[in-house]
Amino acid sequence: MIDLRKMLVESIAKELGLDVEKINSLVEVPKKKEFGDYSLPCFVISKELNKKASEIASDLVKTLSLPKGFSKAIAVGPYANFYIDQRQIAGLVINKILRERKKYGQNKIGAGKRVMVEYSQPNTNKPMHIGHLRNDSIGLSISRLFGFCGYEVIKANLFNDRGIHICQAMLAYKLWGKKETPKSTSLSGDKFVGKYYVMFHQKAKDNPKLNEMARELLKKWENKDKKTIALWKKMRSWVLSGFEKTYKKFGSEFDVYFFESDFYDKVESIIKEGLDKGVFVKDANGTIIAKLAPLPDKVILREDGTSIYISNDLVLTKHKIERYKLDLNVFVVASEQREYFRQLFRIFELLGYEWHKKNEHLSYGLVLLPEGKLKSREGIVIDAEDFIEVVKELAKKELLKRYEKLGKKELEKRALAIAVAAIKFSMLKIEPNKDIMFEPEKSISFEGNTGPYLQYTYARAKSIIRKAPKYRKSCTNKKNCLEAALRGLSDEYEKELIVKLDAFEDVIKKAMYERKPNIVCNYLIELCETFNAFYHKLPVLNADSKMRIARLALVKATSITIRNGLYLLGIPVLEEM
Repeated sequence: MIDLRKMLVESIAKELGLDVEKINSLVEVPKKKEFGDYSLPCFVISKELNKKASEIASDLVKTLSLPKGFSKAIAVGPYANFYIDQRQIAGLVINKILRERKKYGQNKIGAGKRVMVEYSQPNTNKPMHIGHLRNDSIGLSISRLFGFCGYEVIKANLFNDRGIHICQAMLAYKLWGKKETPKSTSLSGDKFVGKYYVMFHQKAKDNPKLNEMARELLKKWENKDKKTIALWKKMRSWVLSGFEKTYKKFGSEFDVYFFESDFYDKVESIIKEGLDKGVFVKDANGTIIAKLAPLPDKVILREDGTSIYISNDLVLTKHKIERYKLDLNVFVVASEQREYFRQLFRIFELLGYEWHKKNEHLSYGLVLLPEGKLKSREGIVIDAEDFIEVVKELAKKELLKRYEKLGKKELEKRALAIAVAAIKFSMLKIEPNKDIMFEPEKSISFEGNTGPYLQYTYARAKSIIRKAPKYRKSCTNKKNCLEAALRGLSDEYEKELIVKLDAFEDVIKKAMYERKPNIVCNYLIELCETFNAFYHKLPVLNADSKMRIARLALVKATSITIRNGLYLLGIPVLEEM
């Protein structure tokens, strides 16, 4: 945002020879517009300057060199009133956007700081489901918001590739797999393994002994039994190949990958430290427990010596912060785990680690369907990739209503981009901590509060620019664009759009500070609505030559801002819909 108030305050302070903070506390917005956009009540500084307030105001408006963006200054009694020049604002805003392009909206709040955002975190015993799509949407968007605010961002993924749930799928395959493979069944690797995880739980209902067999298999795995490890590696590779396909389709990005299997057995030193400091205790059965009052106690290690999630997280969290020298370590994990993360962070606090405050749990609500809550153990779940395909097919139908002769390759490309936009926007437009009800048919609408609506508006802006080949030549000289904007853009629809564009930088800061991508979603909807109102009310290509240059510059600035906003949401743009 072009901070006119700041520039004015600094100019006044310099002219009067007073402290900037002093002037900043005094400059106000008049209640009546005729008294200007900003006002300085000079009677407050009359004694300090040893002059009458009216004289201070009168002399100030005569001698002050107004900063860019202001048209005039008028003294009214003890008040010095300052007026913004909307035409200058138009030039300042538009020229800034056209100059910065992909960098428009960026700031240096986090310069010199490193943040790791860990998100997705799937189990390697089943496909990802639509809950992971919300996780991935939030994780990538938050990462990009941090990046736009100057942080060095490391996007991390933790694969939960060990534990009883993994052994349950392995046992089912050992007992009933009959040497079939993903290839022989024409299933993706994650769906193939997930089939056996569901099979285990179905059969365990009638045969409880299977649960004990799975626990024995986990002990074999932790004892590094060769055959068990070989089977585990094979099944894990199948699942990871399926994940890779889903991530590519949905646009999820990662810089580093962690595997629980690499950390679970390195917890001994932390356990010893906890026992020595009295943070952990060993009960009569040999179970290691963290005493976390006022929070509930937490089991760290089972009595039989097998580890659980927190065993891994204790080691991995310490590794991440110390190995990568993090200033902030963010976990994007569902709201069901709020207490778990409070316990995890409390352990580090009690152990005396100064960096315990660098950890943050970004909690998000559940994704609900009309059918109710998802239950992967019972197979009541919609796989992430299948869900993307369902929405993609709906997008195809919408596209074919508009473009009957669209080629197959182009249809597939556009439909996938629209599907991803529909899903991500639906996952992000609600505050992260709230549950959402996902309705596929509504999500792919080209109108209203949807991702495709944003894509459609961007495509419309690009279409206008493509139809004006002289625009590129006219705007090679940035001064021409600025002068055209200064001369021409004064209509209320133009002013409203310029003000909205100028707000983009503040929106990014707010979204980052509050960890709420929905703030960007709301802004983009308002921006697109403002642009479409401008487009319908005022001619662009059919305007006279001077006005055409100015309005095309405004259209171009709008397209850049929408594109940058969609980037922050992880939504692909389409040049044509």
